Amino acid sequence: MVAAEFTSGDIGSKEMRSFWLQVLHGRWFMVFASMLILSVSGATYMFGLYSTDVKTSLGYDQTTLNLLSFFKDVGGNVGIIAGLVNEVTAPWVVLVIGSVMNFFGYFMIWLAITGRTSKPRVWQMCLYICMGANSQTFSNTGVVVSCVKNFPSSRGSVLGLLKGLVGLSGAIMTQLYHAFYGDNSKALVLLIAWLPVAVSIVFLPIIRLMKIVRQPNELRIFYNLLYITLGLAGFLMALIIMMHKLSFSRICYIGSASVVLILLFLPIVVVIIEEIKLWRTKIKVVDEPIQLKVVAENSAPAESVPTATPQTQQKHNSCFQTVFKPPVRGEDYTILQALFSIDMLILFIAAICGIGSTLTAIDNLGQIGDSLGYPTDSISTFISLVSIWNYLGRVASGFSSEVLLKKYKFPRPLMLTLVLLLSCVGHLLIAYGVPNSLYVSSVIIGFCFGAQWPLIFAIISELFGLKYYATLINFGGAASPIGAYILNVKVAGNLYDAEALKQLKALGKTRGAGQDLTCVGVECYKLAFIIIAAVTLFGTLVSFILVIRTRKFYQSDIYKKFTEEAEAAKADFAGGGVVGADTSSSSKAAQGPEADLDSKKIGLF
Repeated sequence: MVAAEFTSGDIGSKEMRSFWLQVLHGRWFMVFASMLILSVSGATYMFGLYSTDVKTSLGYDQTTLNLLSFFKDVGGNVGIIAGLVNEVTAPWVVLVIGSVMNFFGYFMIWLAITGRTSKPRVWQMCLYICMGANSQTFSNTGVVVSCVKNFPSSRGSVLGLLKGLVGLSGAIMTQLYHAFYGDNSKALVLLIAWLPVAVSIVFLPIIRLMKIVRQPNELRIFYNLLYITLGLAGFLMALIIMMHKLSFSRICYIGSASVVLILLFLPIVVVIIEEIKLWRTKIKVVDEPIQLKVVAENSAPAESVPTATPQTQQKHNSCFQTVFKPPVRGEDYTILQALFSIDMLILFIAAICGIGSTLTAIDNLGQIGDSLGYPTDSISTFISLVSIWNYLGRVASGFSSEVLLKKYKFPRPLMLTLVLLLSCVGHLLIAYGVPNSLYVSSVIIGFCFGAQWPLIFAIISELFGLKYYATLINFGGAASPIGAYILNVKVAGNLYDAEALKQLKALGKTRGAGQDLTCVGVECYKLAFIIIAAVTLFGTLVSFILVIRTRKFYQSDIYKKFTEEAEAAKADFAGGGVVGADTSSSSKAAQGPEADLDSKKIGLF
């Protein structure tokens, strides 16, 4: 239908070329490219699939493997460097750095576990996996920040869609791995090394900052993209269940991966349809008679143009004098102003409690199932389905919070508070070991873990502005490993081992050197998850303080300035000087990030 429309008419090859250039340079194709990049960026979620190969090939014990897992979590969540690089360079630079780190880190791991190099030391393996995992923060920063800045009035939908695909990426990569390499789990590490790099390099020039031109049907387009990803998630969920019930052949894996790829590329249809509509509007404006108005190009007086003076330069340079004098909420904070603000401290504490607690539950889900006597097949199934609930939580919180905010002024911090409160229910179900409740608690925990990310990232953008958004969201992401270390290692791990030793002593046995500790029964995690539920409840109360502090801000029109900028750009496009004005504004938009680079460097902190 789309092709027929352009081949049957009187549109020549020059117009066709112009149309496809519009598609490639448009905002919606950038969203499509971003979706593909993030759909293969979930290597950190796949550690469990190849961790056994690392353990057996290199002769590691469980403690050493847990150490690798810890460095993987640190690398995957601490992205301050990626944020700072993104502040002073173009997004493509961030993606290139991330691609190099991804390939080097995982390729060196693949060489080690396949015996192609001498056995590396433990610190070297920790460095490799930390570097490989940290590349994910570069791809996330380069892509997500660019999309949020290009669609500032729909940031909740943008974050829900893109972060949702990050949650699905582990399941997507698993299907592609089986199609490419069968059941060779060592080859999975090689796939993780080259596939994300290849996708990022292909779309390198597409990810960039653009001039904001808001469309009236913008949210509807994001909903169309959401429906496609929901279909992908439903298909993957059915595949996961079938794979645990049936034995798949290589042909079946290739067939299922082909369907996954079709669903991944299906959003291009939505993109082309929307670009056709924009093309028609553009042609209609050009074909209409133009009422010329003689307006002096330099109608504004020269003295109104702001000039760089020593006083303004001094104001930029004296960043430490303004650390504790932040602007009003919603304006652009400097990095130091945001980091030292009470709002950021409250949000960071809530994130440590909320994300740390749900991540602890996810990491221990397998052992929790074993201790409560669940069948192995059931444990494997609901662990695999956590990625689906993770995805659903991300898209649900992102899209629903956007709708509720715009229609009813429902503040995003209040939705974060409700998500944290809901996760308390999941933790208590685990703590008291209600029969068959692990199925329900795994759904709640997976959903709440995913739901927190778009909300936290959107709140940061709304309270502290978009100027230094790349650094600030990575600071927010640092709450994850901090919370996981405290609650997982210090609380859940120590209390589990203590209960296991208690049971071993009750049997009249002693623990041998290097012997694994196994605990059975509700008591294994009861005290740990009561503490975790209490910590999450504390995070809920802290989050509610942010609700109270920001209630007046969220009752106002927080997107007013973006709406006005978009309307001004739309008026410029629809004005009399279409050819000249459009060309001028396009060139300015193309030069914008580079032209503003020096000023960003001056006022970074």
